Amino acid sequence: MSVRALHHYDAIGLLKPAFIGANGYRYYSEDELLRLQQILIHRELGIPSAVVGAILDASGFDSLEALRKQTNRLQEQAARYAEMVRTIDRTISRLKGERAMKDANLYAGFVSPEKQAEYEAWLTDKYGPETEALIAHSRKRAKDMTRDEREAHMRELAAIEEGLADALRRGASPQAPSLDPWIGRHHAWVASSWGRALSPGMYAALADNYEHPDFKLRYEAVEPGFADYICTAMRSWAEREHVLARRGYRTRRRPHPGHG
Repeated sequence: MSVRALHHYDAIGLLKPAFIGANGYRYYSEDELLRLQQILIHRELGIPSAVVGAILDASGFDSLEALRKQTNRLQEQAARYAEMVRTIDRTISRLKGERAMKDANLYAGFVSPEKQAEYEAWLTDKYGPETEALIAHSRKRAKDMTRDEREAHMRELAAIEEGLADALRRGASPQAPSLDPWIGRHHAWVASSWGRALSPGMYAALADNYEHPDFKLRYEAVEPGFADYICTAMRSWAEREHVLARRGYRTRRRPHPGHG
């Protein structure tokens, strides 16, 4: 922080020093340093200085709870920015003539919190109030992840999607059992995201959710035709699992793709 900025914060009552020395210097204790951190975090989150003071001075303000919520919000933004980076990389490839990309897919990853709330309302309206519990459980699972766990989780999803997209490019049928290793990994990834067991029937129903226009847009950004491809592959995998279950077999342990 510049001296000028600190003087300004003092003048508007946003950040007062612990005391001012005889030499005219402003001195700050841990309380002021932590308050300054909150000011900077709120500013990074787009909250004007005039509003920040009211938030920090509210009688019910809890600094620990605020930090937890800010961590979750920033982690969500990090995941969204990672998707935006992938969109930018694909756009670069398009401009270099290395791959095709639909115009609408130029905007994949630009999802606001308001849009996320819209998705959740859409799911609840489609599947009923009990869906709210699943959404809340999934949100809690995401909040409980560390940053490293979240990044590893998203890297796994990107690897799965790229593996399936490569199968699409090679002309593999979405109903082909050869996709089972990739779809098995995707099933495990979704179950991990939800933090609960995921039956084949529930997994097949998830494919219905991907028919939302915005979800289709997100998957078409991976590869043209990928939205229908992954949905068909998910349903085909679930049907094979049902057949195995009816025959009395346990779910097969699938090898990692590329490991035989």
